Amino acid sequence: MCLAIPGRLVSIEGDDPLLRAGRVDFAGVVKVVNLAYVPEATIGDFVLVHVGFAIARVDEDEAARVLAYLTAMGDLAELEEPPVS
Repeated sequence: MCLAIPGRLVSIEGDDPLLRAGRVDFAGVVKVVNLAYVPEATIGDFVLVHVGFAIARVDEDEAARVLAYLTAMGDLAELEEPPVS
């Protein structure tokens, strides 16, 4: 099953609206995501990310609730980088 995961936008790079990217912190795991669908997003906002694209902004309370549920279900392990062999 695919889920959108909330995370906090910690930095933004690029000026082109289609190529604008941001570093998003998912409870300690930081990933680079495309911000084309959320042009209004600013540093500090919480965004929902699905397959590498931020698809919506959400408020901090909603983000915290979703992260708590995903943590309880053990579904945040997918975000971690695999160990390097």
